[in-house]
Amino acid sequence: MTRRTPVGGDREGLGAGQGRTGDEQLSGDENGEAQQRVLRDVDMGTPKQYSVVQMQRFAGFGVGLASLLTENVLSHPCIVFRRQCQVHHCSYRYHLQPFSVLNVMLKIQGAQGFSTVWKGMTSRFVVQGIQLGSEGIIAEFTDFPREVTTHSTFKQVFKHIALKGLSIVVTSPFFCASLIETVQSDIASETPWVLDCVKEGFRRLLGWGAPTTTHLLPVWKLVLPTVLYGLLHYLVTSIVQYIALVLLRQGKDRHKFDIDEPLADRNMLETYFPELFATFLGNLFSDVLLFPLETVMHRLHIQGTRTIIDNTDWGSGVLAINTRYEGMSECFRIVVREEGFFGLYKGFGALILQYLLHAAILKITKCIYDIMSENFPSRPKAPPRQRQQ
Repeated sequence: MTRRTPVGGDREGLGAGQGRTGDEQLSGDENGEAQQRVLRDVDMGTPKQYSVVQMQRFAGFGVGLASLLTENVLSHPCIVFRRQCQVHHCSYRYHLQPFSVLNVMLKIQGAQGFSTVWKGMTSRFVVQGIQLGSEGIIAEFTDFPREVTTHSTFKQVFKHIALKGLSIVVTSPFFCASLIETVQSDIASETPWVLDCVKEGFRRLLGWGAPTTTHLLPVWKLVLPTVLYGLLHYLVTSIVQYIALVLLRQGKDRHKFDIDEPLADRNMLETYFPELFATFLGNLFSDVLLFPLETVMHRLHIQGTRTIIDNTDWGSGVLAINTRYEGMSECFRIVVREEGFFGLYKGFGALILQYLLHAAILKITKCIYDIMSENFPSRPKAPPRQRQQ
C-alpha cells in the first residue's frame, strides 16, 4: 500500500527550495566579485607581477630624484643672478621681468666663461648637508621629532619647529660663506675649494659677539633674520604643499587621485607626480611671498665682507658692496627710502625664469611618467561589474 505525503508538506518543501535558489541568485554577483578580488591578489603574488611593481616604484623614485637634481642644477644660474641683484644696493636696473635677466646673464657668461653662472653650487649642497646633519644630531639627543603628521599633537609640532630653528642657527655662518661664493665675481676672486665654505663659516663663527670696527655684522645679529626667513619658508612651503595634495587627491577628479586607493592600484603618474607638483607650488608660493625678507637677509650677510660682485646693470665690470645697516628693520627702511618699494624685489625676473624652467622640467617628468605607466602598468584591473536586470 502506497503512503501519500501531505500536500502541505510538498508545498513547504518546494517553497524552501525556491527560497534557497533565490538567495543564491542574489549573491551570485557578490561571489563573482569576491572571486575576482582573490584572483587579483593571487596574481599580484606572482613573481612576475611583483617584479613589475618593484620596478615601477624604483623607476618612479629615480625619475623624481633626477627631476629634483636637474631642477637644482639648471636653476642655479638664476639663483646666482638673483642674489647678485638683491645685494646690489646702487643698481638702477631692477630686473623685475625675465627678459632683461637673460640679456645680462649671457653677457656675464660670455665675458667670464661658462662656469661663472654655476659658482657656489657645491657650497649650496654642502650647506644643505650641514643642515640635515645638524637636524639628525639634535633629534638623536633630544625628543624633537624630525617629521610630523596630521595626527601629531601641538607639542610635537612646536618641538619640530624648534628643531628646524636650531638647525638653521647652526647653519647660519656656513650659509653666509656659501652666499659670498655665490655672488662674488670670478674676475676679482679665486676659485674656491669644495669645503672652503666650511672653513670660512668657522672663521665667521669665531667672531661671535665680538665688537666690530667695520660694517661686518656679528653672527648673533644675523640669527634673527636667518631663522625668521628659514622657518617662514618652511611653514609656507609645508602648508601649501599639504593643501595642494588634498586638492589633487580629493578634488573633482577623485577617480584620478583617490587618497584612499591603495598605492599598488595607482599608476606612476598618480603615485609620484602629485608630490613633485605640490613641492613645486610650495616653493613657488614661499619664494614669492618672502622675496623682500630674503633680500634683506642677503644684504645683512654680505655687509662688511668686502665682496665684489658683477655689475648687474650692464653685465660688464665689477663693483664692491658698501652698505651700513645696523639690523633688519633699519635695512627695510633704508631700502624703501633710497631705492623705492621695488628695491626689495630686485632680481625678481630671475625668480620667474627659475620657476619657468622648473615648470618645464615638471612637464617633461609628467610625460615620462605617462610613458612608464603604459609600459609598467599597475596590478590588473577587475572586469566591470554587470548590472542586474
